[in-house]
Amino acid sequence: MAELDRGGPYYGLQQPQRGQLGDTVKGMLPDKGPSASQALTVATLFPLGGLLLVLSGLALAGSVVGLAVATPVFLLFSPVLVPAALLIGLAVTGFLTSGALGLGGLSSLTCMANTARQAFQRTPDYVEQARLRMAEAAAQAGHKTQQAGHAIQSRAEQQVAAAGGGTGAKNSS
Repeated sequence: MAELDRGGPYYGLQQPQRGQLGDTVKGMLPDKGPSASQALTVATLFPLGGLLLVLSGLALAGSVVGLAVATPVFLLFSPVLVPAALLIGLAVTGFLTSGALGLGGLSSLTCMANTARQAFQRTPDYVEQARLRMAEAAAQAGHKTQQAGHAIQSRAEQQVAAAGGGTGAKNSS
């Protein structure tokens, strides 16, 4: 009976409670979704990359269709070697164009994504630096205004003292 209370070979292991499993799974997931810069990057660059990949597919499809249509025409109406060379050249050109457009689309997406990501990462630093410069400029302007106020006040006191001393001299004579 004591063995049953201790749990046998699994003595000391705790069984997960109902809420603990959900908390464990939530702990493995990120706390928030993609940032605004990531979402903007994807929304901006997705159409361009998609367009280039579509053009790549169209070039490939056009090459295959052209190859299928031109083969019998060249073989029936021309000598054999010239159309074969022309056909092979056109097919290779089509396949290379298709691959180049596909690679161009993917590389432009990658390049623009990196550029946009770097720009969005630098922007808060620029804004923070500008805010600090504005705060310093405002503090300097306030300090200069305070100095100008003190200078005006001291001049006014000197003029009052000079005027009061001059009037006092006239009244005493």
